[in-house]
Amino acid sequence: MREIIFDTETTGLEFKNDRVIEVGGVELLNHFPTGRTFHVYINPGERKVHPDALAVHGITDEFLKDKPIFSEIVAELLSFFEGARWVAHNANFDMSFMNAEFERLGLPPIGTEQVVDTLAMARRKHPMGPNSLDALCRRYGIDNSHRTKHGALLDAELLAEVYIEMQGGRQAALGLVHTEAGASRRAEDTAEEIVLLDATRPHALAERLTAHEIECHGALRQRLGAKAIWNKYE
Repeated sequence: MREIIFDTETTGLEFKNDRVIEVGGVELLNHFPTGRTFHVYINPGERKVHPDALAVHGITDEFLKDKPIFSEIVAELLSFFEGARWVAHNANFDMSFMNAEFERLGLPPIGTEQVVDTLAMARRKHPMGPNSLDALCRRYGIDNSHRTKHGALLDAELLAEVYIEMQGGRQAALGLVHTEAGASRRAEDTAEEIVLLDATRPHALAERLTAHEIECHGALRQRLGAKAIWNKYE
């Protein structure tokens, strides 16, 4: 299963009038990062960055003036996301802006069936909260000390780590496959070949306890009485 963990930065909070100015995405395959990312800054045209938004992400109008407009990057963006689920934190916000940008270009919207909201997931998993990205990083021991401002790619990278942890952690993503003969098989949709060998020992291990140690342990069991847990393993 292919997923893109993504984030956006915008000129403000009104998707009908404000514009997307940054998109960052991280590719996951079966809940495991592939190393492929997408990142772009976007010129919002005549729309200026609202001071409140500027305080959050620090992206200025001056910085954006030589960046491509959305229509110039949309093909590359859609190519990167093609066939994947769109995963975002508070996805309603990000998708309302993305779909507004698509609508301005006459492109079809991304349906809700293709979108995963990690904020909704976190609220179900941790109903007492808090469930902001920073709070989830603290909860799962993910280092976000370098996050002094919001940034689409940085936030997507942090969210990818959080999302993997909410799914059960990296071990769940290994997808090991065992065969009776101990032969190798490829885990579905991965490029790694994993070999599992037959774990049956041809010969029993040598006894590691001395006769004196066994005698002492027997005496201990007698002192503990019939309820001693060791009696279950006699």
